Amino acid sequence: MTPKSFKGAAAGLIATTALIAPASAGGSFSVEIVPTSRESASAIRTGLDLYSYYNKSRRGAVVRQYGSDNSAGIAQRGSRNYGVVHQEGTGHSGTLRQYGSDNAYGLFQFGRNTRSDVAQSGNRQSGLTFQWGW
Repeated sequence: MTPKSFKGAAAGLIATTALIAPASAGGSFSVEIVPTSRESASAIRTGLDLYSYYNKSRRGAVVRQYGSDNSAGIAQRGSRNYGVVHQEGTGHSGTLRQYGSDNAYGLFQFGRNTRSDVAQSGNRQSGLTFQWGW
């Protein structure tokens, strides 16, 4: 690469970089954990039980909101379902629908402006979703 072409490439890179929105423009990052074995499903259930114990809540439907302008909902049809929606920050929207029996799920949202709609149908399913928004 000659010095002249290097300068041109550098100018092009700088011009392209200027078109990229800054991180403050908003966005989110999500991680969903769905067990693939009985042991990992049991670990998720145990983790949700520990969450319940720590927060002095009972099994069933638990909504914890810390912040403002958050919305959450849990709908359950069946028996022995356990659902958690935990929100910290502002502007989150999270729903969890569980149909069947013995399901367990935790939705945890942090930062701002995350959106999630989780549905479980069937029996003995479990999972976790963690979201971070900026």
